[in-house]
Amino acid sequence: MQIADFHLHSKYSRACSKDLDIKNLEKWGRIKGIDILGTADYTHPKWIVELKSNLKEDPEEKGIYVSAGGQQFILSTEISLIYSEGGKGRRIHNVVLAPNFEVVDQITEYLLTKGRIDYDGRPIFKIPCDEFTYELKKISEEIEIIPAHCLTPWFSIFGSSSGYNTVKDCFKDQTKHIHALETGMSADPAMIYRVADWRQYALVSNSDSHSFWPWRIGREATLFDMKKISYHNMIAAIRNKELSGTVEVDPSYGKYHYTGHRKCHYVTDPAAGMKIGNICPVCHSKLTVGVQARVEELADKPEGYYPEWAPPFYSLVPLSDLISGFYKYPVASKKTWAVYNELVKNGTTEFGILLRKPQDELNKLVDPKLAAIIMKNREGKIKVKPGFDGVYGIPLIHGDEEYDFDVAGGDDEEKPKKEKPVKELKVKGAKSAKPISTAKIAANQAALDKFF
Repeated sequence: MQIADFHLHSKYSRACSKDLDIKNLEKWGRIKGIDILGTADYTHPKWIVELKSNLKEDPEEKGIYVSAGGQQFILSTEISLIYSEGGKGRRIHNVVLAPNFEVVDQITEYLLTKGRIDYDGRPIFKIPCDEFTYELKKISEEIEIIPAHCLTPWFSIFGSSSGYNTVKDCFKDQTKHIHALETGMSADPAMIYRVADWRQYALVSNSDSHSFWPWRIGREATLFDMKKISYHNMIAAIRNKELSGTVEVDPSYGKYHYTGHRKCHYVTDPAAGMKIGNICPVCHSKLTVGVQARVEELADKPEGYYPEWAPPFYSLVPLSDLISGFYKYPVASKKTWAVYNELVKNGTTEFGILLRKPQDELNKLVDPKLAAIIMKNREGKIKVKPGFDGVYGIPLIHGDEEYDFDVAGGDDEEKPKKEKPVKELKVKGAKSAKPISTAKIAANQAALDKFF
């Protein structure tokens, strides 16, 4: 099985680490255990020079590029399309995969006729999604366009604040070229497949990482089972719905799972939010309607439904978060790193620890209580206090964790406009999302054993 994370960013994207370069992507991709990484941001004029200088196409695996240290890459970027349609402002982000640098150059040439590309690794254009797709398909049929983080409120195809209800509403006569949706951190396949229109698409998952640290890169990923790795085979697996599954964080971990208002420290479940008209009871402004509420609005299947034909997915909290939560150390602290390094020494990857290492071997490396937490995580049994309005959810390792408002916002899902300041701050607790069923856990583990 190949693990791929093909939606992330470079040092040239807004609000990203300035050390997010090929060297660090290579290093941490291999420590994490990611077989294929996205290059990200290939339209940026400085980054494309670095990509062409540091990556060479594998002569045996067309469309797969390799760094000096052996990390495999696929050419990818994210494009922001902001326009008005149907009396509503639309803000749609799309992941765009390309087969080679020649096609990338043609994509960039087209985008330059529509605006600038030098100010951000994820540039913005006033192009409707159907027109964008039509023009890129004229360049190459091998280009793949995937709606990014498809349910986050502010910048997605189905977002509560700027999105559509169906793929066809957005892509119109170009819908035939859309084969997959990206789940995003605040949703998972079990949520997305509750909606009839969305069930016809393959689901991919990626980190959308703005840094190379292991609690960001690869936190979500797509699983392939290719006998021969190539761009063509990856795209064929997506288009034919032949993926082996996805790695997801619990959707409650995502920053927009529940409905709420960060400024007022107010969060609520979808049903309670509906009862108050999704109006903040503290400042009386509109709440940010979360992904769970959006799914409930459009679903034709009940919670707990999952198609028999759909591939498995694995709900995992990143290893650094487990260590940080267990010891109550900051995630980037020396103490957290010491435990993390002990686990991944001697060439063991983080995914190997999270998915494969037996508990008796984990007990020899770390506190047996932490080893038990890792096993509990593998079974999808770590509950998470739901994220909302730009605030990350909190894994409930001890059960008394509180929201960390200092790390709210600052990435792709940030609101497009500043909110008005409020005078009063109040806190309201949130219910934990329902865990994945025992039957699903067993099915996931059985499928996982097939590949490892």
